[in-house]
Amino acid sequence: MGMSVGPSGGGGGRRRGGSRAPMAEINVTPFVDVMLVLLIIFMVTAPLLVAGVPIDLPDSRANALEQEKEPVQISLDAEGQAFIDDAQVSMDDLPAQLEALRKQRGEDNGDAPQVMLRADRSLDYGKVMLVMGELNRAGLNRVSLVTTGSSDRP
Repeated sequence: MGMSVGPSGGGGGRRRGGSRAPMAEINVTPFVDVMLVLLIIFMVTAPLLVAGVPIDLPDSRANALEQEKEPVQISLDAEGQAFIDDAQVSMDDLPAQLEALRKQRGEDNGDAPQVMLRADRSLDYGKVMLVMGELNRAGLNRVSLVTTGSSDRP
């Protein structure tokens, strides 16, 4: 009472294609190649991700603040030109732009958005205070002054 199993008639459990065992290895060479290309792409693009307005920031010994949401960046370059994020704004249009910014990015509870003020170290102090006064008048009271890392000066 023999029973025939499979195409060959025997019960050996062989597959149709012969005695090939399943391959248990993974070729990692393509994976490594892709990862190296991605590494090179990130190394090239990382320096380009800094803020768009070139500013020589002053030094400070203060620690960085923790941020919950993406803050608004207001920059003043060495010539005194104002930028909101990366868009240049004339000093005459700055109050209206700040008011619109507060209305646009204001949170649901009526709280003003966080503002990061970046100013060139060679800029006149009065120009920085003028912008801070406009921020205050527009209701943007959560202002942080941005500096470089810690300074070795006492």
